[in-house]
Amino acid sequence: MNLSKFPSLKGDVFGGITAGIVALPLALAFGVQSGLGAAAGLYGAIGLGIFATLFGGTNTQISGPTGPMTVVSAAMITLIIGHKGSLDEAVPSILFCFFLAGAIMILMGVLRIGQYIKYIPYPVVSGFMTGIGVIIIILQFFPMLGYDSPKTILEILRNINDPLQNIHWPSLGLTAFTMLIVYIFPKISTLVPSTLVALIIVTIMAVFIPIEVKIIGDIPSGLPAFHFDIFTAMADINIVLMPAVTLAALGAIDSLLTSVVADNVTRTSHNSNKELIGQGLGNMVAGFIGGIPGAGATMRTLVNIKSGGTTKLSGVIHGIFLLLVLLGISSLASRIPIPVLSGILLTVGISIVDRRGLSHIGKITKTDAFVLIIVLILTVFVDLLQAVAAGMIISSVIFIKQMGDITQKDSTSTSIQTSKEAEKLHDRYHIPNEIRPFVSIKRINGPLFFGNSEYFLQLGKKVADEIAVLVIDMKRVPYIDQSGLYALESIVLSLEQKSIQVFLLHLQKQPEAMMRNILLIPNVIELEIIFDDEELCAESIKILIKNNKKIST
Repeated sequence: MNLSKFPSLKGDVFGGITAGIVALPLALAFGVQSGLGAAAGLYGAIGLGIFATLFGGTNTQISGPTGPMTVVSAAMITLIIGHKGSLDEAVPSILFCFFLAGAIMILMGVLRIGQYIKYIPYPVVSGFMTGIGVIIIILQFFPMLGYDSPKTILEILRNINDPLQNIHWPSLGLTAFTMLIVYIFPKISTLVPSTLVALIIVTIMAVFIPIEVKIIGDIPSGLPAFHFDIFTAMADINIVLMPAVTLAALGAIDSLLTSVVADNVTRTSHNSNKELIGQGLGNMVAGFIGGIPGAGATMRTLVNIKSGGTTKLSGVIHGIFLLLVLLGISSLASRIPIPVLSGILLTVGISIVDRRGLSHIGKITKTDAFVLIIVLILTVFVDLLQAVAAGMIISSVIFIKQMGDITQKDSTSTSIQTSKEAEKLHDRYHIPNEIRPFVSIKRINGPLFFGNSEYFLQLGKKVADEIAVLVIDMKRVPYIDQSGLYALESIVLSLEQKSIQVFLLHLQKQPEAMMRNILLIPNVIELEIIFDDEELCAESIKILIKNNKKIST
């Protein structure tokens, strides 16, 4: 075959296989965590990996079971079992719930709801993701100590004394050794995913020593079966509807956040509504073949991109790879110790916690910190969807009050504007004629907050590569929140990669204080590029461009 006719084929094949290797231990672990077994994790990864990719709107997205989706799925499974009496009787209703969640995601895509995800404030996302990480960590307390885990966080915390007083040391040792390998092996080599290395090494050790610990148990071999019995569970719509809505909403948020991450790395633009349709189809297929639901997986997507994946073929190959694994080594996978999966899940939970957001909690506005903490607490102890809803409501109310207070002092528009009268702007800012082609000027009128930070990011991406300097006039920006801070940081760093220098003019007190609090000033935005005097700014730009290799060549 002449690969020159398919320039992306090699990268897609390598990216898909690498993502599949990363996905394998996670799929097994998430399947066990859900309560449906390791096979359900593999089935979900296969269904989503192939169909969400084929019909989605993000070329490099790798989809499958994720931490947040598994946490919610486990809660939904417990709820439905409570209504039906046993797992065997509940399976059709459980799979129908997953199938229905996929259908709701398709409806969200058709109704073009995907475009509204960008309005979720960063503190809500941060609190939510950190809460998910905390839940995953707490859910491993019992398995890592050698015991079967209660199903809810409160039950785990109430009953943790018994396993702590009677620790099964082999289980704890395997969990700790697994985590040690996951964290240390990347320092030795990054060619093979550390989670897979840990899975293989610790499993072999447990088999040959031997160590008496709980294991995954039998995994069905062969192709997954079609579950036509899910349609008999339609009578349970009153039980499964709200859980399905919760899964659909979470899957949408989880997937589209990953799509944004993929866009930032590949400098492409995804189709949010098409992505929801693809994820919906993937989850419907996953439910139909007995798999757990999932979404776009950030870590696996980044692995795919870094390994050369550029088209949807990479995601399909990832799904096919997992299918071949299922057909070939299911009997071997049944020997994997549960503590090994606990060790892997603990590292997943730790990675999900938003350490950057938490580290800035004492330096951002009190309102942002309050929202983050409330969402975190509600996520862990109440309900994930209610946590996001509460965060959105609180953020909106706080924002309305802040805008009302500001409006009394300044009637400035809150929209971000760019003037078409470029020459007038250059005259106003004293930019000399000879350097005007290399200078772009943008003015922001009003607060830079979660509602317009995405638009602000888009403006940064539209700066032409031949420009040497971007001047941002913030004279009419009286307020900036956490989303705005991170958006500004993203623009400065991305333009630096293009050798474009950013200058800030007329920085107001509150934005400057927030930037200093999180060390955006001076770590990213140096004091030398902040000006109150327009003529001094113009003189600095003139000197910079005169010495700019990009312009002189």
